[in-house]
Amino acid sequence: MMKPDLNSPLPQSPQLQSFGSRSSDLATEDLFLKKLEAISQTAPNENVKNEFLNKEVPSINKLFTRFLKNRKKVIDWDKINPPPAEMVLNYKDLPAISEQRTSELASKLAVLKLNGGLGTTMGCTGPKSVIEVRSEKTFLDLSVQQIKEMNERYNIKVPLVLMNSFNTHQETGKIIQKYKYSDVKIHSFNQSRFPRILKDNLMPVPDKLFGSDSEWYPPGHGDVFFALQNSGLLETLINEGKEYLFISNVDNLGAVVDFNILEAMDKNKVEYIMEVTNKTRADVKGGTLIQYEGKAKLLEIAQVPSSKVEEFKSIKKFKIFNTNNIWVNLKAIDRILKQNLLDDMDIIINPKVADGKSIVQLEIAAGAAIEFFNNARGVNVPRSRFLPVKSTSDLFIVQSNLYSLEKGVLVMNKNRPFTTVPLVKLGDNFKKVSDYQARIKGIPDILELDQLTVSGDVTFGQNMVLKGTVIIVANHGSRIDIPEGSEFENKVVSGNLHCGAL
Repeated sequence: MMKPDLNSPLPQSPQLQSFGSRSSDLATEDLFLKKLEAISQTAPNENVKNEFLNKEVPSINKLFTRFLKNRKKVIDWDKINPPPAEMVLNYKDLPAISEQRTSELASKLAVLKLNGGLGTTMGCTGPKSVIEVRSEKTFLDLSVQQIKEMNERYNIKVPLVLMNSFNTHQETGKIIQKYKYSDVKIHSFNQSRFPRILKDNLMPVPDKLFGSDSEWYPPGHGDVFFALQNSGLLETLINEGKEYLFISNVDNLGAVVDFNILEAMDKNKVEYIMEVTNKTRADVKGGTLIQYEGKAKLLEIAQVPSSKVEEFKSIKKFKIFNTNNIWVNLKAIDRILKQNLLDDMDIIINPKVADGKSIVQLEIAAGAAIEFFNNARGVNVPRSRFLPVKSTSDLFIVQSNLYSLEKGVLVMNKNRPFTTVPLVKLGDNFKKVSDYQARIKGIPDILELDQLTVSGDVTFGQNMVLKGTVIIVANHGSRIDIPEGSEFENKVVSGNLHCGAL
């Protein structure tokens, strides 16, 4: 979803406008902090109150203060350059790693999955990670299976770490009980819980610490570094001899451990690696890696002036985008947090409407931390390492014969004549998983599909074959039932068709 222009100033209330600019900010900071303290008084007991005041309030207030200070700050477009060749390693040029070296590095690794999202976009309740995506296995099942296979192969104990949000923490805690005999050690912790902010006066929305969950939000996956420290897990992992952390979104089925990347990181003393991949027409809004004032930096579309958005979306200047697969040195995280360097991470301003109120969410991205680590690099990886499932259109692709499941890893069918996946757009009638399942009796053969667009009241029969570009449109009031065994190649289907009519 396209983020708003970060450079668009938020309106101030008439009361705040009466102050000078800095005086206004100081007054707003003071009122904001007093409101947080008032919220803390509604805690059910002293322990909860002190936890909120000592851990959450400093983080919330620090982010808010930085937002006020930098909200009119504009990125200098003339200083933006594509990353130089030495800043982005090419995956195909990475030397292959030996089996013995792999085992050695694996013992120093922990894997973290960002597990804060709900399945509401796809019409599901609870954590998105428990949606079945392939062979009756969920995102979480596949993550556990991958690590189990790796641990058994190298006789090691790589732990799985889950960063939950307050939306997913309780349910995830119940779900992971089924893995307690799997020989995979699972750590679970909560990221921060920040109050939404009223747009008109920049004050926190909630009055109570535990009122409506809709008045609070998790402040983006960039919170992973702070929350890892606050949970005590950063210290625990370092004390267990872990040196490296591989972070990825739990819904990215391509984000599996790759020891060639880890070897490049270890050998070259790199503290942070961001996996990037080449842009396609489906990725034009994704954040990109740039060089800014001599350093690696993540540029998000929310930071781009409106006059430069089309330039940002073009693949001529910005040819790669961030997959959010991140490799980071744990001791470097510890050092940088102690030096408070991550307090200067770029803020994404995300305006929303909630319960009829115009509100603001201040968010940070994990990729924005790259500029604070020594010898940070990008690695341009194959598209196979970026396979997110954000919608039923994505689900359609990963459930098809384009892929097979091998030891928890999706592997592309060798008979696919193209290196890229097809562009699939299923209409609103397929948006919910339940509707998607009811309308598609069997996933078609799409080995030679380039593009599929479906709109309106459409159902798919079994054993279909789709090739080239296929467009199926049932206009309002019409219905299209595609018979079993149908084969379409470079075809447009429209009108009002039922089984037997084709």
